[in-house]
Amino acid sequence: MKPEASIPATTSIVVMGVSGSGKTSVSQELTRQLGWEYIEGDDLHPEANVAKMAAGTPLQDEDRWPWLRRVAEEIGAHEAAGSSVIVTCSALRRAYRDLLREGHPSVWFAHVHVSEAVLAERLRNRQGHYMPPSLLGSQLATLEPLGEDEPGGVVPGDGPLAQTVADLLTTLRAERGEAAS
Repeated sequence: MKPEASIPATTSIVVMGVSGSGKTSVSQELTRQLGWEYIEGDDLHPEANVAKMAAGTPLQDEDRWPWLRRVAEEIGAHEAAGSSVIVTCSALRRAYRDLLREGHPSVWFAHVHVSEAVLAERLRNRQGHYMPPSLLGSQLATLEPLGEDEPGGVVPGDGPLAQTVADLLTTLRAERGEAAS
């Protein structure tokens, strides 16, 4: 059961999950359907983080905190402007999600959950991304499921993109009503 709270004037959908879950595809389709701005969280990583991941080295918390603060700043800027936004961000741990939510009532997490077998296949077939398939295990080990008290929902991402997005929007609208349109 999600906490009872007033519905914020804007919504910041943080599409979360491990690498290969389809965060970018889901976000791009949400952007097409909703007409909101879209921010690719990976673009906000410092160059040192990108280099580490490209070399097959998992990020540590000290690597992630500056990046997460930057994502939170983007969310805050949209709230201040009164505009809703869609952001991709792995947001694997509760502490990371807490940082993103701190002072940002608009945040709503959409956890795209995909089976490990499908994730591995997607990562093997992915072209042009710096995140190697070898880091999947570390991401799955880091992932903490959404808590009952966190705003958001889990949607299956193994199937067709259209179904994932439809499920996400249904869940979002059940919680946020017309503010999510």
